[in-house]
Amino acid sequence: MVSIDEIKAPGAGSISIGPFGSRMKSDCYVDAGVRVVRGTNLTGGRSFSGEFVFITPEKAAELNSANLSPNDLVFPHRGAIGEVGIVPDDGERYVLSSSLMKLTCDVDRARPDFIYYFFKSTVGRFELLKNSSQVGTPGIGQPLTSLRQIKLAVPPIGEQRKIAAVLRALDDRIALLRETNTTLEAIAQALFKSWFVDFDPVRAKSQGLAPAGMDEATAALFPEGFEESALGPVPWGWSVGKLEDLLVLQRGFDLPAQDRRSGAFPIIAASGLSGTHDEAMAKGPGVVTGRSGVLGRVFLELGDYWPLNTTLWVKEFRRASPCFAYETLRRLDFKAFNAGSAVPTLNRNHIHGLPYVLPPEHCVAAYEAVALPLHQRRRALELQAQSLAEVRDTLLPRLISGQLRLPQAEEAIAEATHAD
Repeated sequence: MVSIDEIKAPGAGSISIGPFGSRMKSDCYVDAGVRVVRGTNLTGGRSFSGEFVFITPEKAAELNSANLSPNDLVFPHRGAIGEVGIVPDDGERYVLSSSLMKLTCDVDRARPDFIYYFFKSTVGRFELLKNSSQVGTPGIGQPLTSLRQIKLAVPPIGEQRKIAAVLRALDDRIALLRETNTTLEAIAQALFKSWFVDFDPVRAKSQGLAPAGMDEATAALFPEGFEESALGPVPWGWSVGKLEDLLVLQRGFDLPAQDRRSGAFPIIAASGLSGTHDEAMAKGPGVVTGRSGVLGRVFLELGDYWPLNTTLWVKEFRRASPCFAYETLRRLDFKAFNAGSAVPTLNRNHIHGLPYVLPPEHCVAAYEAVALPLHQRRRALELQAQSLAEVRDTLLPRLISGQLRLPQAEEAIAEATHAD
């Protein structure tokens, strides 16, 4: 076992803390320049994410050891304690905010990516958290001393490289699956907007053009012009009604915690998945949104499910189909209909009465025929990502501690990948 202090790079500033707030106030920020890494830029992944603030190169030069180099590890010592990231080698300049600290590794003794995965493990995360106070804003007392004293097993450099490569490959595959999912959902959303909000196929046909990216049979479902309505111009033959002409929302069902039995059916709360049950109350595909507590989130459930009493679920699809209803509800500003006070509450009757353009059922069916396979594919990839993440989280602490050898880990990963 060695301490972090023993594997830091030689020279001053290899373990250091961000500048005191008085040295980098918000009035130092400029529109572009050196990126300031804050706790909000560390969100669970290896890379930084989110919005950056900037300071001038001259101001960064004043901050000395708060400047970051590629492959430096960064940790919050206040706020989101337990997170960790690595500075990318992307040509950008970065500097620590006042709530972060950094570690520059001696690369002859410790690979930064191996040390990163140590801190991603349950053991490493515990070491970061054990000296923190949770009173008020979480913080680590004497953060640099605490970081220096953390001990870990460090195998030879070659072994570190191989372990980190295996874990990085898993992370990259999970990230790719999730990026693909984001793309699939964006396609379904963009198609809905094009057909039923912007009326692009109708606009194209009204100009004598073929709708872009649409086969002739689908294009024939849309009219060639518009007519006036209470909601403005709408495609010929499309009517104006209320949201309840598209779908009917119903309050979810009570299910006290003591009555829940783990099973095959997801329990959907206003905030999303809330465990499983061995009985379903609604058939899939279905659509659920928050009724009480959390408003604005909308969920498409492809299988049977149990909507909790904090939700509204689509009991009846009238003109709408599941994917059409999902996109329709996602576009609503539910918070504007809050009928509660301290606890946000949604009155379904306010939603039912909203005026809405009612497309013909054949156009809705054509959309469903495209969108549902996209969501089915998204769900399959989501399950793959979850499976790989479980494998990674199981292997990570055992690999890092030396309890599991690389060949065994690679075999487990191959089995999980093959199962997908």
